[in-house]
Amino acid sequence: MADNNNRGQTLIAGAGLGVLTVNSGLAIYRARGDVASALFVAASYLLLLLLFACLRAYERAAPGSPARERARRAAWPVTALLTLAFAWKVAAVMPSHVAAGVVWGLAVATTAGGFFALFLQA
Repeated sequence: MADNNNRGQTLIAGAGLGVLTVNSGLAIYRARGDVASALFVAASYLLLLLLFACLRAYERAAPGSPARERARRAAWPVTALLTLAFAWKVAAVMPSHVAAGVVWGLAVATTAGGFFALFLQA
């Protein structure tokens, strides 16, 4: 468990995770009958949990340690998957192909920027 210095932050993070869990459960409940939407919500939730685990491992590891490097390398594919999954859903409801292209372009630029920041700049 966290020490007393981080207790407030731990409680806030736990509350946020609780809200995310309830919200995801309600979204899956509302999507009953729409398997694709339910799978999207479940996959997004699991990817967010994995991202939080990567970030926690990164924060807990000593600077320069192999564990910190592994956590940093694991975070990029998770964020890339989340970005592309949300771009897929948003692009599907765009009113034109141009708008959908802009969404995809921004998703690719964000993913490439994350790769640059995490691997080439570090």
